[in-house]
Amino acid sequence: MRHFLQSLSLWVLVSTLLLLTLSRIAGAHEVQPTVADISMETDRAAITLDWVIEAPVAGLDLEGVADTNDAAGADVYDALRALPPDAMVEAFDEAWPDIARQIRVFSGDTAIDLIVESVTVPEVGDAEIPRNSIVTLTAPLPPGGEGLVFGWEAALGPLVVRQIGVENGYAAFLENGRLSDPIPRVGGVDQSAGEAFVEYVGVGFEHIVPLGLDHVLFVLGLFFLASRLGPLLWQVTAFTAAHTVTLALGALGIVNLPGDIVEPLIAASIVYVGVENVLARGLTVWRPVIVFAFGLLHGLGFASVLQDFGLGSSHFVPKLIGFNIGVEIGQLAVIAAAFIALGWLFAKHGWYKRRVSAPISIGIAAIALFWVLERTGTVSSDGIWGPMAALTEGGMPVLWGAGVALAVMLVVTIAVFLTDSDVVRDWGGFLTSFVAFIAVIGSFAALDYWVMTGLVAAWVVALRTQSIGGLDEPKTVPA
Repeated sequence: MRHFLQSLSLWVLVSTLLLLTLSRIAGAHEVQPTVADISMETDRAAITLDWVIEAPVAGLDLEGVADTNDAAGADVYDALRALPPDAMVEAFDEAWPDIARQIRVFSGDTAIDLIVESVTVPEVGDAEIPRNSIVTLTAPLPPGGEGLVFGWEAALGPLVVRQIGVENGYAAFLENGRLSDPIPRVGGVDQSAGEAFVEYVGVGFEHIVPLGLDHVLFVLGLFFLASRLGPLLWQVTAFTAAHTVTLALGALGIVNLPGDIVEPLIAASIVYVGVENVLARGLTVWRPVIVFAFGLLHGLGFASVLQDFGLGSSHFVPKLIGFNIGVEIGQLAVIAAAFIALGWLFAKHGWYKRRVSAPISIGIAAIALFWVLERTGTVSSDGIWGPMAALTEGGMPVLWGAGVALAVMLVVTIAVFLTDSDVVRDWGGFLTSFVAFIAVIGSFAALDYWVMTGLVAAWVVALRTQSIGGLDEPKTVPA
């Protein structure tokens, strides 16, 4: 009966989250990457941009923004989406000089000015859905034969660059103001199948560490349910099998769901895993099945990254396999780090769930619940939710967060020694792990790995110190 009630309550939670997700989809304003298709002759380049031009015309700063509602000037952006095509073209022409200053085009050491050939804006449809306009540019190339470097400032958002009309054309997904490599004027990039495979292993790994915080939290949720290899292996196998299937189907274009549907559901899956970790006594019979279902969702998220990056027409299979292997290496690296830091030292103790697994799982669920609300447009990333957005988007003051976590660990450890109470040890360990985990996530998101490593070391020392002299009952709960 207890297991039945646990299962029922969890399904009620997830069902509520899914209904919330689906009911809010129409209000989502997800930032879409612009796709730049580039073709070149010896003295001229043609660049076709599939672009939501309302964003640059409104002057939105899209750096680090996932939803246009979170950017300053969102009201102007929404008003522009209601303009008829002719008026939108006129607004773009007026704003072009300012927009052009944010675009970087070079050949060798020569900066190139772009010429707007045409702007095609669709008719106004559902104003809640971004409309993609087609902007055609030309760039006169200087003599010399050097390749073309293309990109723009981070404020204009993510950019996919693809070289078309040649075999093995250049393709890249550019964020944070990164520029493309030099794109050859004649022919494609000289890349073998093996080189393509190795490159995409790196792309897949990077999508987990450091870019895939949501996937990292899901994998940690799998690890912290149980520390034994058997239960972990069942879950990881189910997750890997599922996301491999939908990754392939999504990359091939057979299955395609919008990101504003997939991403909130991924966050809801993380909430489920975190909550079940707290309520369950071990691996339940339904857990691998549920993990498999959630793996299908995560695979669609991986596929969207590949589609944004641009697989190109050549070496498709090596790239797909390489990306999947890179994802697996990233996931195994996360599990290995968690095992070395916490599982190896503490999983054998009877207090492991109370002081380590449960507080971490609650932290995972809390962060993911914020993502569900944010990705469905229920809350914005400013105001009272600003600290959560800063935590997960790399904006947390890392040293300040680390200082607070270290202070809490020190105070708790002193309290344990003064009281010499196992109740205080349990609650102190819980608070230590929860605060330390939040600070570690903030430093991970901010890419400050030195601070993160120091926090983990202090966390381990605090837990070990707090356990000295306490009752260490043998494990009676399956792990």
